[in-house]
Amino acid sequence: MTAFDDLGLSDHLVRAVQAQGYAAPTPIQERSIPPIMTGIDLAAEAQTGSGKTAAFVLPILHQMTAAVSSKARKEVAVLVVTPTRELALQIAETFKLLGQFAESPPEVLSVIGGISIDDQCGTLASGVDIVVATPGRLLDLIEREAIQLDKVGTLVLDEADKLLDVGFNDELTVLLAALPSQRQSLLFSATLPQKVLTLSARVLNDPTVLRIDEQRTSVATIEQRVYQVAQDKRRLLLQQLLGGEAWGKTLVFVATQRAAGNLAKKLRVDGFRAVELHGGLDQPDRLFALECFRSGRAPIMVATDIAARGIDIPLLGAVINFDLPRAPVDYVHRIGRTGRAGASGVAITFVDHETDAHLRLIEKKNHLMLDRLQVPGFELADAPPTKTKGPAPKKGKRKSKKDKLRERRYTLRKR
Repeated sequence: MTAFDDLGLSDHLVRAVQAQGYAAPTPIQERSIPPIMTGIDLAAEAQTGSGKTAAFVLPILHQMTAAVSSKARKEVAVLVVTPTRELALQIAETFKLLGQFAESPPEVLSVIGGISIDDQCGTLASGVDIVVATPGRLLDLIEREAIQLDKVGTLVLDEADKLLDVGFNDELTVLLAALPSQRQSLLFSATLPQKVLTLSARVLNDPTVLRIDEQRTSVATIEQRVYQVAQDKRRLLLQQLLGGEAWGKTLVFVATQRAAGNLAKKLRVDGFRAVELHGGLDQPDRLFALECFRSGRAPIMVATDIAARGIDIPLLGAVINFDLPRAPVDYVHRIGRTGRAGASGVAITFVDHETDAHLRLIEKKNHLMLDRLQVPGFELADAPPTKTKGPAPKKGKRKSKKDKLRERRYTLRKR
């Protein structure tokens, strides 16, 4: 079995890895760390929870240790762009933890919304080595000329598939114009569909492509149940399951911000310690919710996909798909948050007649066949409801390209 010592990492990094309790590198770490250390561009496909953050943090820190610098002051040498605030904070913390034993630990700054931009400008002016940013706040700082990126030697786009979901492809031109053409670029994504490959062509130069297929293995270790239940009875069934099972920390996925807030509130009213996590919360509220969930003070978290993407929650007993994910691949990413490191895990999915066709698509794409179960008292009627075809919806005025860009910029800043 490969050990971190075998990857050629600096001694202080091996010490830091051991201090965090990592016994051996994961497949994505084993296959990506050596080539990244050589300075090549890389595009890697690896699911959430596969250890990909350390897969790029470790070789970047190794390169920074080996580099001989004559800078009179600290300049941004590494830029990581990621879709959500929580993931940015998590990545920044990983840089600090894994770089703590270096002779000169790097200065790391999270550049995210919800925090004073003036404070961030002040820290940048004093000099930092590594910036981990969400797109909206990064664009704000570029427009203010408060961040200098002309010395960046390494660019990382993390969760690239989700970056595209928030419109990042249209903003990439601004970022690339601020970066030097001679740099190392790394792209990590849960999937590498054509839209991500198109993005990579704009960013990477003759990249090595890695695909780590751990999906089937991870899914096979998780107990998956599908419960047929009417839409208006899902919450009552959820509460029955939460009250009757000893899952510990439970992550409940819903489709919208409003659904997350409403469901968490109703659970609290009925005596459950629950918090919500979504992009509509202020940053202090998001951090407070995560801390309550991680510490176990609130063992139930109701979250949207974008808010929970990439967040590491240890000892997660169950994942519940209150709403089905939009993309089939997101089903695997969701349920893969439980059953890690040899622990047992449970994944529950609610479905009714209207959503069953989408679940079958999810099954087909992920090579699954899941039995439909019913809970006494929550049985779903055999015949699906008939639909009456109403008049076709009126087409609204087509939005201009300028209006669409303005909406995307607003969405990016909300992250």
